[in-house]
Amino acid sequence: MAGGILTQLDQTARNLLPLGITVVAMLIGMVPLHLPGYAPITAPFMLMSFFYWVIHRPDLLRPMVVFMIGLLHDLISGTPVGMTSLALILAYWLLITQRGFFLGRSFVMLWIGFALVASGAAAVQWTVFALMTASLLDARAVIVQSLLGVALFPLVAYLLQRLHRAYLS
Repeated sequence: MAGGILTQLDQTARNLLPLGITVVAMLIGMVPLHLPGYAPITAPFMLMSFFYWVIHRPDLLRPMVVFMIGLLHDLISGTPVGMTSLALILAYWLLITQRGFFLGRSFVMLWIGFALVASGAAAVQWTVFALMTASLLDARAVIVQSLLGVALFPLVAYLLQRLHRAYLS
């Protein structure tokens, strides 16, 4: 009896790993980096984690969970409520429809895919902010943030792959 409950608790904890890692990545990514000549920029660690898990284990990161992660991000960071959820849900739809393409491909293709998703998510956020302020905003910070994410993606993907193999395989 106790063994069955412990096994079930263990499996539940393992199934919550993508959600937990993505939320922790979100919190770490909220720490601003002060680069000379730019407004404080944050690394998109949440997007990296989200991208990895949607490609490799979409069964553990469902659309409603993705939406709630986006809302949590907006509430904590002070961005307009729903903006991150919109970007994540659009990225989720794109990744789910193209998941078969990414599986079994080289890491370089995965990296290019992340670069496209990071650019698209940044463009969505920039557009929403521009529409809210009714002015064209400087896009340099958004571009640098996307480039930072693309540069850091191999390291983050490696760490996520290690966690994936250790706990979910």
